[in-house]
Amino acid sequence: MLTIYPACFYKENDGYSVIFPDLNYLSTYGKTLEEAFAMATDCLAGYLYSAKINNEQINKPSKLDNIIPENIASQLGFDYVECFANLVTIDVDEYAKAHFNKSIKKTLSIPEWLNKEALANNINFSQVLQEALINKLQSMK
Repeated sequence: MLTIYPACFYKENDGYSVIFPDLNYLSTYGKTLEEAFAMATDCLAGYLYSAKINNEQINKPSKLDNIIPENIASQLGFDYVECFANLVTIDVDEYAKAHFNKSIKKTLSIPEWLNKEALANNINFSQVLQEALINKLQSMK
């Protein structure tokens, strides 16, 4: 599902800052306008994906016409050369599959007897390791 949020783009002397006013002034940066758009997409996807997996409420996007970049810069107290507001779109689920949920190969050692027992019981090693790591990380919080 496509998600769309307005963002403020600020040209500065050394690149572009991007701010999402609806998302607690979430921000990112790029040296060029193209890089700023790419970083804005990544930043938005990461924020929305994290909010989704943590069951956090997120603000609804404002209408682009209601976003005044000059006012936001004034509120935040920073200088810029020029600015504009634009929509940033992302399919969070598709982006997450391609960027956040990539599987990586890990090599590990277990006793031979444990390997034989697990194989005999059709245990999925990757799934067990993932579940164990998630449980361990949650218990550390």
